[in-house]
Amino acid sequence: MTRTMTRSITQRGAALLAAMLTVTLVATFSAAALWQQWRNVEVESAERSRQQTTWLLTGALDWARLILREDARSSAIDHLAEPWAVPLQEARLSSFLAVDTSNNRDEADVPQAFLSGNIIDQQSRMNVFNLVVGNQLSKPDVLAFGKLFEWLGLPSAELLTLANNLRLALDAKTAVGPLLPQRIEQLSWLGLTPQTLTLLRPYITLLPDRTPVNINTASAPVIYASIPSFEMSDAQRVVTERARTQFRTLTDADKAAAALQDHLSVSSRFFEVRGRLRNDQATVEERSLVQRDGMEVKTLWRERGVITGFIAA
Repeated sequence: MTRTMTRSITQRGAALLAAMLTVTLVATFSAAALWQQWRNVEVESAERSRQQTTWLLTGALDWARLILREDARSSAIDHLAEPWAVPLQEARLSSFLAVDTSNNRDEADVPQAFLSGNIIDQQSRMNVFNLVVGNQLSKPDVLAFGKLFEWLGLPSAELLTLANNLRLALDAKTAVGPLLPQRIEQLSWLGLTPQTLTLLRPYITLLPDRTPVNINTASAPVIYASIPSFEMSDAQRVVTERARTQFRTLTDADKAAAALQDHLSVSSRFFEVRGRLRNDQATVEERSLVQRDGMEVKTLWRERGVITGFIAA
């Protein structure tokens, strides 16, 4: 009798252990399946968000190109009072889109996303590539950059290093030389220190063609550096005068400017388009360089950066 009871207890214990093991396995498999399903949803959501961000920023770029194209149709000069120069302040996307009422949705149901951006005339800045012409240093441009370096309190030795290394990088016959920079921060390859780059960044650019400075859009320091006979007070006067009425010719600006037809202009061909999209997941910024020739506006390059929690394409 005792042996039978012991066997019965053992069997019940084994059955209970098997049941507990089965429950544990089911819970483990269920948790794994739930995690996998959650992961798939998150991946799909992130991919959908990435694609939507790409479409929206591409649309913003196309919108900017359209503005520049229409500007070329209506005016032969470029200045800061034109529509392209007005920044788009951060605005909710739902304010641009009609809400679908067929599904009983209101504005509160629309995902919160905010778009902002602006267009910057790149010929309002001094083109670093102007320092070299035909594998030789351009003396007028070296002098202009020298004035800018002096005004910023930067060492002139760095300017000479930059110019000579740029000449080597542009020389197709040189087998070994510095890499040709494509972005401002890459000028460190040519000998500029991070401190120098930080101070220079608002006043310089890298454009594929030799370009004049647009006196209608350039800052006072750039105008001061670009005209050899100018003092800073002269440049400030030009900026004040153009705020009242834009210059249609260089003669309207100053006689000294009129003598620099190869270095100054009142119109531009290169623009940088900046777009910024912010939602509850991340903030994504995109920069694009566009070139306008007549009615054609083409994109030369695009780069996208993520501020938080998002992987860009």
